[in-house]
Amino acid sequence: MTADVWLPIPPDEIDGLPEGPDYRFWNGGDDFPADPADCAFYVVPYMKPSPLCVRPMGRMSNVRVVQTLSAGIDHVEPGLGHLPAGVRLCNARGVHEASTGELTLALILASLRGIPDFVRAQDRGEWLGGFRPALADKNVLIVGYGSIGEAIEDRLVPFEVARVARVARSERTTARGPVHPLTELPALLPEADVVILSTPLNESTRGLAGADFLSRMKDGALLVNVARGPVVDTKALLAELETGRITAALDVTDPEPPAREHPLWRAPGVLISPHVGGPTSAFLPRAKRLLVDQLNRYVNREPLRNVILTTGASTD
Repeated sequence: MTADVWLPIPPDEIDGLPEGPDYRFWNGGDDFPADPADCAFYVVPYMKPSPLCVRPMGRMSNVRVVQTLSAGIDHVEPGLGHLPAGVRLCNARGVHEASTGELTLALILASLRGIPDFVRAQDRGEWLGGFRPALADKNVLIVGYGSIGEAIEDRLVPFEVARVARVARSERTTARGPVHPLTELPALLPEADVVILSTPLNESTRGLAGADFLSRMKDGALLVNVARGPVVDTKALLAELETGRITAALDVTDPEPPAREHPLWRAPGVLISPHVGGPTSAFLPRAKRLLVDQLNRYVNREPLRNVILTTGASTD
């Protein structure tokens, strides 16, 4: 069995790695640290472009595990067809919930309470008072109720929201209440004051927040996207923003980043953060814990966590 493990974090900075594998550090540099054909466990560089992440995958003829350090896997999907059958693809569930939950609440509060306006007024030396919407008593809809959606709801609870509605691909029941299927989304949108997108990007969610979705949002509602940019139809969103009917807070955009002249920068009622839901001081400790756990499981031939799919397996 090939023993190389490619890590985007220097192995001497990760305590608890199991003995046995040969650890190679590669974080997307021009030169590979070793022959990709000898790699058995590939940890994908974090926050790197998709072409860079998949570049070695076509030569990884003996790889058995591909581990992302992101919750989403869309950036490695183009390389999956080049892998041998039986490769397990694992995501980073448990790594980003705290950071993304924090940012989601920050974007909601900043948007509702007018923090960007206050910052601009401060630059002008202007005291900008007045009433602003509160998060308290609002109806919130979370579209994409996985571990990040759950973490967002955990952080909403202390803010005295009126109700949280939850939507995922499949209907289920949680300790906090029902999770509605995507088919019920059209009926739930008109009731929500804040709509949060935290879905993975796939064929069923690409363009999910299009013209019909946005038109069903109530007047004055806030759309928050901490998922992926293409989950929202940017042209349709711009049309709604220009009317002033809804507002938006976007940690991800399509295109990403927008060109300097893109109208999204200047659209009324939009707050943009530069895809920073995950990269905080909380990332490295959680990423290292995940890698240590997964690699110990791999070496000891125990079941891996967070297996999203296995290449060559039937999807029926």
